[in-house]
Amino acid sequence: MKRTLKNLVVGTPLAPAARAVMALAGRWRFESSDRYWEERYRKGGNSGAGSYGRLAAYKAEVLNDFVAEENIQTVIEFGSGDGNQVALAQYPAYVGVDISETVVAACRERFAADPDKTFLTVAAYDGRRAELALSLDVIYHLVEDETYHAYMAGLFDAAERFVIVYASNKDEQPPEKHVRHRRFTDWIAEHRPQFRLTAHMPNRFPYDPKDPENSSFADFFVFARAAETKIVSN
Repeated sequence: MKRTLKNLVVGTPLAPAARAVMALAGRWRFESSDRYWEERYRKGGNSGAGSYGRLAAYKAEVLNDFVAEENIQTVIEFGSGDGNQVALAQYPAYVGVDISETVVAACRERFAADPDKTFLTVAAYDGRRAELALSLDVIYHLVEDETYHAYMAGLFDAAERFVIVYASNKDEQPPEKHVRHRRFTDWIAEHRPQFRLTAHMPNRFPYDPKDPENSSFADFFVFARAAETKIVSN
């Protein structure tokens, strides 16, 4: 059977804004999450390896299948980055929100001919909601506690039906200053208990230190509001 978020089993559901930042590493001096990513994009950097190559194709496959299976009509993403990931998306209507004015301007130009895609800066985000809210390769880049809490609140408050998170789920501080792993499911259990974890998909390409550009420590997690919650078996 094809492995999608919808047909994975979670034994027991977990009981359990928009400071959106983005994906993988860079080489510029770190001052804060938002300044790091604005500086990265301003100097010509991209959203990182996770938004390119086989990892991007893998994420697009999983997300496009979920959107089709659940008949999702509206999607909002917090931390939309340079647009390379959403270029592979098959969503009826999409809003991308990012902390970087530089990358939002670039995405608006790139997708100017596509009326189904809208891009907003965090500063311009107006509280709009969607059936599905996405967080892809973002949470482990929210190193400041205040930024993390605001981002999580905004992400879940924007979701009418589902939230999909693609991230690590552990508490760990690696040497890189722009990375901080968090066990985000604990935050959801405490602060947004109306959402239940309905599927967890381990990464098809688990992290390999010998091939960091084509592997990842992020897994897929899908959460549903209580009215949508259902555990689906294979």
